Amino acid sequence: MKISINKAKKTLLGNRRRGYTLPTNNKLYPAQWNWDSGFIALGYSYFNLNFALKEINTLLDGQWKDGMVPHILFHNTKTNYYPNYTAWNCGNKIHSSGITQPPILATILKEILNKNEINKTQLLNIKKIIKKINKFHEWFIQFRDPKKTGLVSILHPWESGYDNSPLWDDPMNKVKIEKNIKYKRADNKVVNPDFRPLDIDYDRYVTIKNNLRKLKYNPKKVYKSSFFNVVDVGFNSIFLKANKDLVTLLDRFGLNKKKIENYIKATEKNFLKLYDKKRKTFFSKDIKNKKKIFIPSITNYFLLFADLNNDKINKILIQNLKKHNLKEKYFFSSIKSNHKSFEEKRYWRGPVWINCNWFIYKGLKNKDRLFSNKIRNKTIQILEKKGFFEYFSCKNGKPMGAKNFSWSAALYLDLKLNKN
Repeated sequence: MKISINKAKKTLLGNRRRGYTLPTNNKLYPAQWNWDSGFIALGYSYFNLNFALKEINTLLDGQWKDGMVPHILFHNTKTNYYPNYTAWNCGNKIHSSGITQPPILATILKEILNKNEINKTQLLNIKKIIKKINKFHEWFIQFRDPKKTGLVSILHPWESGYDNSPLWDDPMNKVKIEKNIKYKRADNKVVNPDFRPLDIDYDRYVTIKNNLRKLKYNPKKVYKSSFFNVVDVGFNSIFLKANKDLVTLLDRFGLNKKKIENYIKATEKNFLKLYDKKRKTFFSKDIKNKKKIFIPSITNYFLLFADLNNDKINKILIQNLKKHNLKEKYFFSSIKSNHKSFEEKRYWRGPVWINCNWFIYKGLKNKDRLFSNKIRNKTIQILEKKGFFEYFSCKNGKPMGAKNFSWSAALYLDLKLNKN
């Protein structure tokens, strides 16, 4: 056990740069990623609280004036990563991407505060962090839900964090690839291309990105004119939980929580409109093409993490979840393995991801303790047996993607050391 705990700490410290941490120590992801930093901060909080807070502060240093927190910050501009800072051509103080990622900071910060003694200096810092997170959440509410439905849109598959998920196949097929598109991938030179998105996926990613750039990332314009606009169950589940956790943080520091509280009510009410009673499942919504998306993605179960105020639906979700990987040795596969879109090795189209298991474990703790402990133990086992890789096969546990992967190490520390 100690070997793995020390190895997890060394993984994080080995990937750390000046005030931020890379997702891995190779050339695959040579920058700071938004939700990676959230998970990483949680990992640091078990052995260096100042590093945890610094990770979050550095990420928020790149926050745009309108409140958006980009999905990538390019602190080091000398990389062969694509799309690099010149391809995005944007940023506030720090070169960045022009899109965001799942907002997990409020949830992570609440977790950190719950289990650490905080000194006065740290408390002052945390209050500033909470104000910035609140501004980020208000940006989502204003610009990603202009019709005030209680559900926010993502405008690029990369914003979901699960880039090439089959969830996006239909909306992506509608994207007309830009003529004479030119770019040079580096990711499939660093990692086996069988484990990465296809070239046609990248053609579409870059087409969508180039259109957002033409619109100068104007938040009002991109909502209306992006080639991709989806209300995703997983993303909105993370946002609902983050809003609930933000209310707790705002309350603790005597800050105004009314706007977020009102939004939570709208989300709780309207989430149920994404529930199909016949299929007993939730669907995502392709706003651009006015279509429902029914794909058995593990991310649909993030609703358990959101603590939806509906016991009946939660019970149905748990029943379905228990059937997700009935015949597989390791769980949870990112896509149900008997679905036609499942691919055992290709990134978000099949492999097991540690953060997905973590979300579901956390969501089940107050609903099905026995099952949640099973998920925790299975997740710890695969990491101790195979190492801190990016993702794993659900069939045989084969490790894939990046080695020394930061969030796998960070979440291992939480799964292993969190006594709550």
